[in-house]
Amino acid sequence: MMNPDRIKTLIVDSLSCETLEVEGDGHHFEVVAVSAQFAGKSRVQRQQMINAALRPYFDSGELHALSMKTLTSEEWSASRG
Repeated sequence: MMNPDRIKTLIVDSLSCETLEVEGDGHHFEVVAVSAQFAGKSRVQRQQMINAALRPYFDSGELHALSMKTLTSEEWSASRG
């Protein structure tokens, strides 16, 4: 079974994040990722970057429900007021 720490490690291994929050109950997970690598990319492209890091776990069925918020540093700052 997947856990938030494992998902966080998998994402960090493939994507440089300034902020990365992962929460979940073992079945459903939520990710907030802030990365300069998202600059100039659409929301779909950003999500594809996260999904690529986790693809083997989606394919195996070990991970099946993940919602995510993907932001640049500027977007993160603006969202926090």
